[in-house]
Amino acid sequence: MSLPHAILTALLEKPSSGLDLTRRFDRSIGYFWSATHQQIYRELGRLERDGLIRALPAEQPARGQKKSYEVLPAGRAELARWAATSQEPKPMRDVLLLRLRAAAVVGTEGIEADLRHHLALHQQQLMEYQEIEKRDFGPDRGSAQDRIQHLVLRAGIDLETFWIQWLTHALAELGNLPSPR
Repeated sequence: MSLPHAILTALLEKPSSGLDLTRRFDRSIGYFWSATHQQIYRELGRLERDGLIRALPAEQPARGQKKSYEVLPAGRAELARWAATSQEPKPMRDVLLLRLRAAAVVGTEGIEADLRHHLALHQQQLMEYQEIEKRDFGPDRGSAQDRIQHLVLRAGIDLETFWIQWLTHALAELGNLPSPR
């Protein structure tokens, strides 16, 4: 149920076409809520049918012209209702942790290389988030919207920092295990 709310949020930030939304998902929203091009277009159709968004009138009618959408009052009300609703956190499901648990009983062959790969990916993602923070959240960005968006980015930075620390510790721990006989 969150994809329609992610789209409503993006459209309230800036009326956009489906293609523009896809690009924005790739550049920002997708860091914490991913969606494919097809999912976005399918959801735009549902939101329009439900009266939550509408296609903006084209300045000049043209065949094949991309439609831009804006949020209607009913869409804003739905997003406000959803944002105010309490939700329990989702239980963590991580295949790497499950594989590490399995390695405890069947052997650790291959797991160290994968931990190093994950560490490199998390280090890369952290650098990307830090660049976004440096670029987009300087001292002159103090509006309420900017501060809340910065909180979302800080969650990403803090999660990547956690994973880097944990993976570094896990690799050290694996390095200290006795060799299998």
